Amino acid sequence: MSKRAVLEVIALDVEDAVAAQVGGADRLELVTDMAADGLTPAAATVTAIRDAVDIPVRVMLRLADGFAAGAVERLVAAACEMREAGAEEFVLGFLDADGQVDLAAVERVAAELEGCRWTFHRAIDHAADRDALRKQLAEFPGLDTYLTAGAAAGVDTGLPVLCAEAGRRGEPGHGQQLLVGGGLRLEHVPVLLDAGVDAFHIGGAARPDGWAGPVSAEVVARWRGVLGE
Repeated sequence: MSKRAVLEVIALDVEDAVAAQVGGADRLELVTDMAADGLTPAAATVTAIRDAVDIPVRVMLRLADGFAAGAVERLVAAACEMREAGAEEFVLGFLDADGQVDLAAVERVAAELEGCRWTFHRAIDHAADRDALRKQLAEFPGLDTYLTAGAAAGVDTGLPVLCAEAGRRGEPGHGQQLLVGGGLRLEHVPVLLDAGVDAFHIGGAARPDGWAGPVSAEVVARWRGVLGE
């Protein structure tokens, strides 16, 4: 495990992005509309943030609340627009009505990304069989990360699953990095680090005033210190 764990912070705008970088974030997840758990941002926001910071930015490809893909051609158009705006890394993940990975939708959208690196987001926590999902996507081009809390209810519930999956790194379906997020708190970090987790994702935890307020560079720095400089 790297001595420096990855810290990814959710950004909604340039102010968030700059504060996250100043605090020591390694990467941003760029979204809009957290009332819907994060949707695809405006292209202008992507361009502005790419101009404002020099850390990697992963842009959400999700057009509506929930984990159904919806109109796949709209997703493809969004992916194309985000790339034209300067996006080079992405976040996506789609399930069908039975909680299985929507392979057709993932394949179609990922094809538009042409090998760009991307994260399969917390749809995995709502899947009918997360291990089966991992195996289905094991060799998928560009997929290098799973964002997960280990359970739909969050890290408090999913902690045993996260620790177990961290111990399976390198097994079929477990070659991607485990990025832990979803109700993550500083008190969870020591257990996760001991289990071998080396990537952490925060959103509301970086905002002292909640989602109505901006990311705090000081709070991000506190997380950076706990995770290691």
